[in-house]
Amino acid sequence: MSAAIIAFTGADIFDGETRHAGHALVVSGARVDRVVPDAEVGDGIDVIRLDGGLLCPGFVDLQVNGGGGVMFNDTQSVATLRVMAAAHAGLGATSILPTLITDTPERTERAIDAVAAAIEQGVDGIIGLHLEGPHLSIPRKGAHDPALIRAMNDADMNRLLDAAKRLPMLKITLAPETVTPDQIATLRRAGVVISLGHSDASFAICQAAAEAGASCVTHLFNAMSQLGNREPGLVGAALTLGGLSAGLIADGIHVHPASVKAALAAKCGPGKVFLVSDAMAVAGCDDTEFLLNGRRVIRYDHRLTLEDGTLAGADLDLLTAVRNITTWGAASEDQALSMATSRPAALCPDGAGIGRLVAGARADILHIKPDQPKCSAIWHAGQRIV
Repeated sequence: MSAAIIAFTGADIFDGETRHAGHALVVSGARVDRVVPDAEVGDGIDVIRLDGGLLCPGFVDLQVNGGGGVMFNDTQSVATLRVMAAAHAGLGATSILPTLITDTPERTERAIDAVAAAIEQGVDGIIGLHLEGPHLSIPRKGAHDPALIRAMNDADMNRLLDAAKRLPMLKITLAPETVTPDQIATLRRAGVVISLGHSDASFAICQAAAEAGASCVTHLFNAMSQLGNREPGLVGAALTLGGLSAGLIADGIHVHPASVKAALAAKCGPGKVFLVSDAMAVAGCDDTEFLLNGRRVIRYDHRLTLEDGTLAGADLDLLTAVRNITTWGAASEDQALSMATSRPAALCPDGAGIGRLVAGARADILHIKPDQPKCSAIWHAGQRIV
């Protein structure tokens, strides 16, 4: 039985790189078939006519700690991942990397097992695992529990190498001063995406890590050595080293809008700045507090903090982040959309399958209207979910 073919018309189409006006998005089952001028849709195809707005790829979020009232650090299970994925899909992030922040070896192993099982069971939206820690700098720990931060030993390395074989994508955040370039190179050869973060490292140490295989920086500006006149630090490395891409939390709380604008103007390619939510349990629900490694996190005025005021993740979704970027004048709407779609997708091993509306890509589609705070409609693999 052949897949149903549907054409979406009546809205501009942003394919992850380019905007198309007067075009139709043709979908065959779970995949994009083509983007063509309206006049070339052809006969015998069902047409869904939209009333303006914009179609764009589903968002790709590479840093998701929780959602729907649950945290991955609390319970590492397929059930938790289902709740998280559904909550973020409803916010437009149809592809997510569940993130486990610094925790015990036992919980890390359970997280790897849970993600492997979720992918085997076909849980929609789960594309791999992000381990943020535990190999971090204590002076730049942020909300991570310092009692759980530790150096990388042989058991840790073997655990990561095994996980890289089992998962379609494994991303790890580490402080480059806590590991060796040889360890980074070993992980990179195994296919691990290595991101530098929670670090007080010098520019020289960061450069050595990039040369060894690190390709990313975690939440630019936050929990890292800053750009100075004599020591560029990790911020300077992220902006000037072309081999590094950088995630950014664009909520106006973690990073000042002027700093966002300066970073986007300064970033040297081919690496690019992309958006992450750093979302916690409150994403997609009305909860006002939750626990993180047994510590109370409070939600107030779009801010998440530990009881001592330390920022603990973000109360943010990627559509809001896109709109913040454009409102601040830091980038055009198309550039901001690419920061939530094709740019993070490019870091994924199967990047061609998500984050774009091109022939063969998964039909993850958002319908966005400027006068509505949330997505007007969301399709995941060709099926409407909102």
